[in-house]
Amino acid sequence: MTAKVSTDKLMDDLRTVVRDAEALLQATAAQTGDKIENVRARATESLQKARQRLATMEKEAINEMREAAANADNYVHEKPWQAVGIAAGAGLLIGLLIGRR
Repeated sequence: MTAKVSTDKLMDDLRTVVRDAEALLQATAAQTGDKIENVRARATESLQKARQRLATMEKEAINEMREAAANADNYVHEKPWQAVGIAAGAGLLIGLLIGRR
């Protein structure tokens, strides 16, 4: 559920960046002055928020991958013969699928 909420938040942040960038382009084409500065400031703020959110999500993903790797390592150490059996079964299945070509 947390991953879904994070993905939704990221998409919202990216949509905001796109909207602000579009507004900046439109304002730059027709006008100069305070209006452009306001739009640029909003675009910069949105981009910073999106970058921060992406960095946070990247760190979370890395931590989850490390945890999964540690769990797999612990499983192999606790139950080596089951791990060998699973690997052998997966290898056999892959071999059969490749051999059919």
